[in-house]
Amino acid sequence: MSRKNKENETSSYQDTSYLEGLFDFIDHSPTCFHAVANMEEELQKAGYQQLSEKQIWQIKAGNKYYVNRNDSAIIAFSIPKKEQKGFHIVAAHSDSPCFKLKELPELSIEEHYLKWNVEKYGGMILSTWLDRPLSIAGRVVYKGHEGLLTKLVNINRNVAVIPNVAIHMNWDMNKGIEYNPQTDMPPLAGSIKEKGAYLSLLAKEAGVDAEEILGQDIFLYNRDKCGRIGLAGEYICGPRLDDLECVYAGLQALVKNEPANYINMLAVFDNEEVGSGTKQGADSSFLRDVLMRIRGGLQLTEEQYQCMLAESFLISADNAHAVHPNHPEKTDSVNKTYLNEGIVIKYHGSQRYATDAYSEAVMKDICKEAGVPYQVYANRSDIAGGSTLGNILMAQVSMNTVDIGLPQLAMHSALETAGAEDLDYLIRALSVFYNK
Repeated sequence: MSRKNKENETSSYQDTSYLEGLFDFIDHSPTCFHAVANMEEELQKAGYQQLSEKQIWQIKAGNKYYVNRNDSAIIAFSIPKKEQKGFHIVAAHSDSPCFKLKELPELSIEEHYLKWNVEKYGGMILSTWLDRPLSIAGRVVYKGHEGLLTKLVNINRNVAVIPNVAIHMNWDMNKGIEYNPQTDMPPLAGSIKEKGAYLSLLAKEAGVDAEEILGQDIFLYNRDKCGRIGLAGEYICGPRLDDLECVYAGLQALVKNEPANYINMLAVFDNEEVGSGTKQGADSSFLRDVLMRIRGGLQLTEEQYQCMLAESFLISADNAHAVHPNHPEKTDSVNKTYLNEGIVIKYHGSQRYATDAYSEAVMKDICKEAGVPYQVYANRSDIAGGSTLGNILMAQVSMNTVDIGLPQLAMHSALETAGAEDLDYLIRALSVFYNK
């Protein structure tokens, strides 16, 4: 079979409504916390009821629910009214590589400048953060009348920059430079006159007094907005496409489709970029805990629950590498992908990706039914590549799983590039999956 399946393919990227929705979602999701909050808003509009892990769940067939963990991970599910044969799950992640501010972030330089002390979060392309408009966002925890409370904050204006060293001070710069995150990457936030303003800035945004703030998870983010590029607008460019593009596609497919015989579920985890080994990561008990509580709420026996798991299927959706126009030699000679040529099915001989022959066949069948193209991807055999959610999740709850994504360039850059058509392909394919 050819690398790209064209059967029943239709193109719809001239209709920009789904792209505008993606752009709005990403532009208003500077951190994983904001992404989950925006998902909650969409789910509530679609009739999903919030559940708390601290309370007994009263769930019923025919209803829709979601549960949030740590403000940065979320699992939503819709239960069919009658038969529940198993689970149809789409998994993605809410986090992206960036800089995290340290607990004491202020650095005074030469009695003139004020910088912020930062550290890397995830595998970043450091140079792409230089000379861009930056700001900070995240969450603060403060003491209120009802105990410890959380508030999201976003300083929604340009407040910082990481300036490059001028070429006149380093004529060898274009021959390559190794950036030190401790010395080269702290952003310039203002003059020394603003020393002490950091906590007050967060407090004002949160609507609390500075002394009330007891904890903070604050990240630096790129202020560049999403948009279309290319002579025909055939590409999209923006921050955090990995993996908010797949998050958005999964959310749209979930809320716009009713379950048939399977419990439809969207599971969005945090901390994928740093190994998933947290209470809100894919390597936690979060998915297993939710599945077990659904089992209890529906009063299923252990045998019935195990039968449902065996009948279930998981699509792990995390963006994939497209052939780079300047460096095509970085990809496999045959198993390679391009922008706007369809959903990417990922393969790895050492099982960094969970795809096998059966799950591959299921995904291809879904794409054919949806009338969308697909592509296949494997790393060069001499390049390790990255990992994703599929196998990590299957160590917690075993079921048939395929790893897929949308093709993109400059993965883990402060600004990434993808195809304008591919998002629509994924929404359509996931809609078929949720309806099957």
